[in-house]
Amino acid sequence: MIPVEIPAQLTKDERYRLISARLAALAAAERDPLANLCNFMAYLYWTVGGVNWVGLYLLRDGELVLGPFAGKPACSRLAPGKGVCGAAVRAGKSQLVPDVRAFPGHIACDDASRSELVIPLTVGGRTWGVLDLDSPEPARFDETDRAALEKIAAQIEAQAARL
Repeated sequence: MIPVEIPAQLTKDERYRLISARLAALAAAERDPLANLCNFMAYLYWTVGGVNWVGLYLLRDGELVLGPFAGKPACSRLAPGKGVCGAAVRAGKSQLVPDVRAFPGHIACDDASRSELVIPLTVGGRTWGVLDLDSPEPARFDETDRAALEKIAAQIEAQAARL
């Protein structure tokens, strides 16, 4: 079992490096990519801190469809180009939203969410889905989170490529 405890004295960068290393250990211990994606979402949920939802939305026939996640039940389908997740797919780049209530067209799957970070995922040069992190804290995510989670997204993409 990979521990979810993160030493409090670590900087945010050190924290994310440890999270990434532990995700690699999880993947090394299990050959099934779907099991790994499920565990990745649970691990991020318990270790990133200050989040109320972490999960994947998978691009299926032009819609974003709920994939592995940790948190409360969520919207099963997101219309193309709608909300923060749709904006990430449309723009092909991460969306860092300090106040979701100020984001035009935000889709509230959980009214407690106040900030969001969405990272597009690509496999073989095409968008495969998004990594979505929600927080009940306004401005929870910053550029350090974005950069670190974009690196972690590469670990997610490596699993997705094996599905």
